[in-house]
Formats: sequence, structure tokens, C-alpha cells
Amino acid sequence: MEENKDNGKAEIFSKRVRAGKRTYFFDVKATRSNDYYLTITESKRRYKEDGYFYEKHKLFLYKEDFDKFVVALTGTVDHVKTELMPEIDFSQFEEKDQQEAKVESKSGLDEELSWE
Repeated sequence: MEENKDNGKAEIFSKRVRAGKRTYFFDVKATRSNDYYLTITESKRRYKEDGYFYEKHKLFLYKEDFDKFVVALTGTVDHVKTELMPEIDFSQFEEKDQQEAKVESKSGLDEELSWE
């Protein structure tokens, strides 16, 4: 019998963001006492001599820090967009992502990924 890596913590909601060679997973999980938290996982596909493997880095974000995290992330991204790179049209990246998603969907590459 395979052990549950999350020690019985149920996954409630999940979103995947593909970003070039990386994929980010935003997962809402619940503890046994129905307390909720967020995990953010970065997955990078790497090559070894015997094949590919996925290198993962994970952050745990607890409910008491949600608002502070969102404010800091939004402020940091806004600073980069408005102060450091105001000449960049960031909407071009969203358009590119939408085009890639259409190609993946048509080719059958948009299968659901999971850590299980």
C-alpha cells in the first residue's frame, strides 16, 4: 500500500500554470480539522543520464498570511511592470499563453497533471 505523502491532508482545489519549462501548481488543502492552507509547487523537468525527472520546490502558505502574501506579490509585480519595465507590453505574454493552450488542447497534450 502506498503511503499518502500529505499524511491524510485532502486536496480541495487545484490550478496549474504552465510557464515555459516550468509548471506551477496552486493547491488548496485541508487538515483533518478542516483548516485550509495553500501549497505552491514549482516543477521543472530535468534530464539525467537515465532519463527525465521533475525537480520540485514547494511553498506552504497559511490562511493568516494570505492577504499579506497577495499584497506583497501584487506590489512587487506592479513595481516591476511600472517602474523597472514600463516599456514592456505584458499582455503579449497572455496572448502567447492562450495560443499555446489551444495548440496543446488540439494535440491532446493538455492532459491533467497531478502529483499523485
